[in-house]
Amino acid sequence: MYSVILSDAAKRPGPTDTPWAYRDAKYAGVFVGVDADPTNAEKITNWAKDYQQVVHPYSSRGAYTNFMMDESQERVKTSYRHNYDRFVDIKNKYDPGNLFKVNQNIKPRS
Repeated sequence: MYSVILSDAAKRPGPTDTPWAYRDAKYAGVFVGVDADPTNAEKITNWAKDYQQVVHPYSSRGAYTNFMMDESQERVKTSYRHNYDRFVDIKNKYDPGNLFKVNQNIKPRS
């Protein structure tokens, strides 16, 4: 695991000025498991996910979506916080067919 300490520049915009809503965060933690042996991939992935689950209750509960991997839609919604509904409105207007759906997808309303 490594942590990124957020600079004052990250805190200057307001919580609704940009997609990232956690302007009050002091750091961002990243959980990384690396091993040159591919047979250990599942073990390391499980370790990283388990570690994240243990420390998550002590966090602000969100995430910086560029750090996320294969996450649930609920996790994506939680990470955008109060900005999520605004993103759904934009998605409905510009991508109602959900063409752009890789990574941390914001699904249009059906």
